[in-house]
Amino acid sequence: MERLLITGISGGQGRLVAKRVAREYTISGVDSTRWEGHARDVTFHQADLRSKKVEDIFRRERPTAVVHLGLLRHNFDPELRHDVNVVGTKRLLEYCAAYGVSKLVILSSSYVYGALAESPYYMDEDTALNVSRHYPEIRDLGEVDTLATTFLWRYPAIATAILRPVSTLGYYVHSSIGAYLKLRYVPTVFGFNPMMQFIHEEDVAEAIALALETNARGVFNLVGPGAVPLKVAIRETGGTAVPLLEGVARDVVSRLFRYGLYPFPADAIDFAKYPCTIDGRRFHEATGFKPLFTLEETLRSVRR
Repeated sequence: MERLLITGISGGQGRLVAKRVAREYTISGVDSTRWEGHARDVTFHQADLRSKKVEDIFRRERPTAVVHLGLLRHNFDPELRHDVNVVGTKRLLEYCAAYGVSKLVILSSSYVYGALAESPYYMDEDTALNVSRHYPEIRDLGEVDTLATTFLWRYPAIATAILRPVSTLGYYVHSSIGAYLKLRYVPTVFGFNPMMQFIHEEDVAEAIALALETNARGVFNLVGPGAVPLKVAIRETGGTAVPLLEGVARDVVSRLFRYGLYPFPADAIDFAKYPCTIDGRRFHEATGFKPLFTLEETLRSVRR
């Protein structure tokens, strides 16, 4: 069997991917967070991606495939988050090139496109990455995506797939959008109701497995079963939309975020104003991917 290394394996998405591909690969995983009671068929290593220990893992495990999920995606200190994500990913890519990895899947995000008034509907993979213009707190995602794209062209012998999924929802994955939709009263911006796209966590695991199976190579948007207005998503997940004037919303969110009472900073409000919808045809054509979960099932998973 081929040997697969999964970074960020202790997280919900990492565990789902490990479960999905368990029959095809001998799996090892690395995460800075300890995985208590991990599966017996997974070799677990606790390590920071920036540490030399990770190179020792590559030298010892000799993975033929790597799935990179080990990014900090939530409200960590911006400097720490940037260092872990950018420096950690850079070192991981160096190890992939040095130790004979033949397949690599990197999970990025559709947020790298940013949410702008002038953004086209259903952006394709050639659209500029604008997240740092209005949401600097997650500029590291754009930098990681750029690092991965450069690696893709520099090492053509390695089948590298960069996936940019829309907002992921589910029981095991803890995302900012999931925390937002779990609020009883959900603040929105008065006069705005953008279209939103969502994908189920198990569909993301399926997409990663397909990227490995098909040796997919390139940058791919990853979409779920459709789009829905934000206020419909709030209603279907059991919340109540509370429209606020934009100035008030930014002030309230900024204060709550500062004290750890809100899932994302005020700059993220643009995603509640303007649509960030993407076109997923390229990945479907490359792998045959189709979401297994309906939009209703995906939204329902928030309060499962």
